Amino acid sequence: MSLLGFPVSICGVAELHGFATRGVSHVLSILDPYTPTPAAFAVFAPHRRVDMRFHDRIVGDSYDWPLPEESDAKSVLDFGESLRSDDVAHLLVHCFAGVSRSTASAVMLMAQRNPGREEACFAALHDIRPKAWPNSVMIAHADRLLGRRGRLVDAMQRHHRAVASRHPDVVALIRSVGRGHEVDL
Repeated sequence: MSLLGFPVSICGVAELHGFATRGVSHVLSILDPYTPTPAAFAVFAPHRRVDMRFHDRIVGDSYDWPLPEESDAKSVLDFGESLRSDDVAHLLVHCFAGVSRSTASAVMLMAQRNPGREEACFAALHDIRPKAWPNSVMIAHADRLLGRRGRLVDAMQRHHRAVASRHPDVVALIRSVGRGHEVDL
């Protein structure tokens, strides 16, 4: 059982088919704007799905996508407010790779329900998705919206350092999408 009171899974689009028969009752789907709904959902049992469309910050030679906005973080937290433990059998949170937006969203939902337990939220995130690298902009927005006065951001930075020491492949991925500043903090 997670800090939310019901099972939580996190994945990327390529992993969605593996959750079709796992009793998922609720899905938070986060993809880039204009990305179509993944075909994998056609084989899921009936579920409540909320589709959000916003960019993960990626900076490069051929693109410069916008940062997630505070309104995006608020939408995630509003979704969290709508979840009732007795109604959710299994929550699946996904983004394109299952590394950044989805993991930020999952930890935001945990932090929302567990004030003062920021470290425990990141420990639970690690248990769910060991290579999680939550989007720092989303976490900063959530920190402000939840009134955490930097505690959520500080816990995220400790989490990032721990992931960086165990998973150099994640560091390479984060650097490759122009977010090396998150590694260097």
